[in-house]
Amino acid sequence: MNYGSAIKHIVIVGGGTAGWMAAAVLSRLKKGGPLDITLIESEQIGTVGVGEATIPPFVEFNRLLEIDERELLSEAQGSFKLGIQFQNWARLGDSYIHPFGAYGYHMGGISFHQVWRRMQQAGDKRPIQAFNLETMAAYFGKFARTEDYAQEDLPPVNYAYHLDAGRYAAFLRKYAEARGVTRREGLIRDVSLADETGFVNSVQLQSGQEIAGDLFVDCSGFRGLLIEQALETGYEDWTHWLPCNRAVALPCNRDDGSPPAPFTRATAHSAGWQWQVPLQHRNGNGHVFCDAYMSADEAHAILVSNIAGKPTAEPNHLRFVTGHRKKFWNKNVVALGLSAGFMEPLESTSIHLVNTGVNKLLALLTLEGISPTQVEAFNRLTIKEYARIRDFLILHYNATERTDSEFWNYCRTMSVPETLTEKVELFKANGQIFREEDELFTETSWAAVMMGQRIAMGGHNPIADTFDVPRTRSELDEMEKSIRFVVNHMPGHGDYLNRYCPAPSI
Repeated sequence: MNYGSAIKHIVIVGGGTAGWMAAAVLSRLKKGGPLDITLIESEQIGTVGVGEATIPPFVEFNRLLEIDERELLSEAQGSFKLGIQFQNWARLGDSYIHPFGAYGYHMGGISFHQVWRRMQQAGDKRPIQAFNLETMAAYFGKFARTEDYAQEDLPPVNYAYHLDAGRYAAFLRKYAEARGVTRREGLIRDVSLADETGFVNSVQLQSGQEIAGDLFVDCSGFRGLLIEQALETGYEDWTHWLPCNRAVALPCNRDDGSPPAPFTRATAHSAGWQWQVPLQHRNGNGHVFCDAYMSADEAHAILVSNIAGKPTAEPNHLRFVTGHRKKFWNKNVVALGLSAGFMEPLESTSIHLVNTGVNKLLALLTLEGISPTQVEAFNRLTIKEYARIRDFLILHYNATERTDSEFWNYCRTMSVPETLTEKVELFKANGQIFREEDELFTETSWAAVMMGQRIAMGGHNPIADTFDVPRTRSELDEMEKSIRFVVNHMPGHGDYLNRYCPAPSI
């Protein structure tokens, strides 16, 4: 195999969420002509399974696969997610929600938070959260989809899912196998490279079976069986900016019988943070921490003392290094998921990066062969995508006033990328947020986290000063009234799940 050779067989190494997402998407290619797709996984290798929270583009990912939402959520014990609640990040006791929908809407060609600040100066005391449907619904534990009440004059609902990652992978396995993907059980013991090009020719299983391929997709997790162990691609280490390097995951029951909240919760502790992901019949929990400031035993103890019920499994301890491979596509190997890189689940981007990775692969791929131009474009676009997400994650750690631990002292005073510094300084000056090209996070996302972590707008766009105050106040009144109307008529999240996509008891 070398550049220009036809692609007749795609081999996916590793299952889990990343492997079966790739298999499901790539299976669409089989309709266009003869193409073999094989996925190799072993029941002996467990998956990490912490990626249970998603973001709105994931909803569209499943729609493009023509997956029925009700069936998916029922089989994956899924619930709906309107945003992420952050607790104790800027100060102990602080709480805010990063919502999936926008604050208000653009007025006079400027962002709503600019208008809101102008109205605050004019004496309006309403918090900006009052003008966001997802935040208000999350606060009251309510949920409905836009199509449940669709009216042109009412705001839409933007949402994602909480999923059992293992069940979701099993769901996609059925989907992919039904569309011609072949699964091979087994552990890989050897990788064969072509002498002249260094391309991967084949992998050999412990059984002795050899599986040759033209394009390999590495979904083997942190170890990067092909991208790193075979091709020695190298790794860009971002530990300086994202110092957490350990996690302990632990699912639990909700012993009080409470319905699942329609949001993910991220609670900061003394050397990291804890996630809570509410599924229909249990919670997914985990504690992400830095082992330079906290032991694994202490992290586990903090987690156990801050969960909603009895653990339903043994704790799963994970080690990782934040960053990414220096190349995501190297020769004829494309890395997806944890084998490509890891930026911790703080903003639920892990599954999203699998989604965008396989989408880019599908957009660039030609079955006539691999070209250096395709490889270079994939790597350039993916590196840019990772860097934008990296900056957003760093913001959560660096924009803090906490002085109660050495971990937070480090995060508060560490140097950060110039790209992040510019974003923060522009917001401080007049609230301006420039969304770089097609970066994932919106103006509302940046504004929500910066304001939620006490970065104040020093001014606002002068266009806002040209607005008629009484007329603008009246428009804000109508906006708030519409949101209140929708939230009041939404059912509780638990009731909605029971009616729309109930999961079987487990």
